[in-house]
Parts: sequence; C-alpha cells; structure tokens
Amino acid sequence: MKTMLVFVGAVQIGGGAPVRIQSMTKCKTENIKAVIREINGLEKAGCEIIRVAVPNQSVVKNIPIIKTKINIPLVADIHFDHRLAIESIKAGADKIRINPGNIGADYKVREIIEAAKNKNIPIRIGVNAGSISKSILSKYKNPNVKAILESIKQNLKIFEKKDFQNLVLSAKTANPIETVEVYQRLAEIYPYPLHIGVTEAGLPFDGVIRNTAAIAILLNKGIGDTIRVSLTGPSLLEVEAAKEILSSLGKRKSGPTLISCPTCGRCDVNIVKIARQVKKQLENIKLPIKVAVMGCVVNGPGEACSADYGIACGKRSGILFRKGKIVKKSQEENLVSELIALIQEQR
Repeated sequence: MKTMLVFVGAVQIGGGAPVRIQSMTKCKTENIKAVIREINGLEKAGCEIIRVAVPNQSVVKNIPIIKTKINIPLVADIHFDHRLAIESIKAGADKIRINPGNIGADYKVREIIEAAKNKNIPIRIGVNAGSISKSILSKYKNPNVKAILESIKQNLKIFEKKDFQNLVLSAKTANPIETVEVYQRLAEIYPYPLHIGVTEAGLPFDGVIRNTAAIAILLNKGIGDTIRVSLTGPSLLEVEAAKEILSSLGKRKSGPTLISCPTCGRCDVNIVKIARQVKKQLENIKLPIKVAVMGCVVNGPGEACSADYGIACGKRSGILFRKGKIVKKSQEENLVSELIALIQEQR
C-alpha cells in the first residue's frame, strides 16, 4: 500500500521507497564515544535510520557532535519534556519521535510542530498501551486495539489543525496478533508511512519470533514502510534480524543468504560448526547470492538446487557445487575455504 513520502535526512520512507531498517542505541547517549561506536557498527551492518534516547539537555548538546561522526539519519526519542524535542530539532535531529500522550498540554505539542515545520523534519507519533489517556482507557476498559486507534485519532487532531502532514505513525503492541490488527486498520484509514514492529518482544530468540510473526504478515500485505525488530539484547541483533526478514520476504537484497540442513543421524560431520564458519566468511561478501550447507552428499545438491553455491558433506569429505552442478570433491577441513574461494572466483 503506497503511503505519503517522508524524508528522514536523505532517506526516503513511504511513497514506494524500500522498507527501511531502523534500530535504537542501547548505551547511554551521554557517553558520546560509546554511542558513536554503536551507531557506526549498526550502520556497517545495514541500519539505515538510528534513534537515540534524549532524556536531558546534556544529551541534546551531543546531537551535533554525533551527527558529524555518522552517515545515517539521527532520530531524537523524546518523552515528557517538549522542550527537549524543540532543542533537539534546533541541534540538528533529522526526525523527532514523540508520544503526544505523555508530552502534556496541547500547546506543548503545537510548539514541537512549529519547530519541526521550521526545519522541515518529520515527526513520528508513537502510541502504545502506556500512553493512552485515562478517558479512552475508561471507555474501553483496557488498552486494546480500539483504544489504541482512538488514541491515534485523538493525537492526530492537533497535527491536522496545524496542517502538518510530515508524519510517520507507529502503534506497536506486545501482542503480534493485535499489532497486525492495529496496523491493518491504520493502513486503511491514514495515508502516512507506518513504522512497524512488536514492542516489548523479549529476549533475542523469543523476540525475533514475535516480531517476525507480525512483521512478515504485514509486509506480505504491503503494509509497513520502516521496521524495527525490538529486542532485549544487542542492537546489532535487531538489524541482523530485520535484514533477514526483509531478505526472506524478497523485500530487500542484502548480501548472501545462507541456507543449511537441520542435520540428522546420517550426517558424518559437524554441520553446525561448518555452517557457522561459512556464515562468518560470508560477512565480507556483498553479492546477493544463496549459499547452501548440506549434510548429505546424496541429497544435498538436489535439495539445495536453488542455491548459487554450496557444500554437501560426506564422511570426512564433501563436494562443492555451483547451481546444482558438482564442481569438485574436497576434504572436510578444506570445505569452507574452498567454497569461499569458489565464490570469490565469480566476483
């Protein structure tokens, strides 16, 4: 579903642009060296937009310095104090994320809107269960889908009165099913780009599954312009998971895709170790190729016939194949290095 086009720095969101990958720094924004190091690592991994917490004025002063050391747009995440949003805009933030429900009086939101207008930067309106007004909660008894949608509608009135459309909407929940329902309704009602994901998703394994359960459904329906895979874990894992989701759905090509068999009692090598070694070696290759690591010489090439390159392991040895055709046989200890050499021949 095509939405309005919004620019976050030089990065386009919506309007038919590719689905963008976002994350948020986990270290204290006051620690300028650490936050720059974290952002640079995320940028290298494929993050396209980065958000930082701005809890006080000392952090606002770090925004111009951070921006000189990174190449991706910087989003200031603001809660409670509208003055932090205004000062962050003046300091050069490329986008502001606010939750109007906890900013306070309407005049404070209007002042943020005016500051954003003056700098021509977008505002992301974020609504979640913790920011729904008491009157709406009283009406719906709990922060369900209807309550979240009404909260979004209520918050948007201020922006519409100010004729401000440079917006991105998000309304994440911790429940994948509710998240899908909320975003389907938002896509039907509003023209603004949607930032999708599951909030409070949990630790990396559980969190990736919960995020994928919602994000994949939405993206497959054409809903969602930018994603964050929120995890209780390193921000780098968020970016890697987002890339894998987009690649698996055919939404983005971002370097090699590794497929591997689940292993079984027929396997005579440590397939898990070999797969991990291959994955590590592929980090330096940017070609959009599919690479297979299979544990069976008999079925391997056939099962992975869609792969561009691969290994099919036997007893202390294996074969290398390209496009389903056997290239050569190799000893187990040489399989990974010779596979990478085969790939690099085609670069």
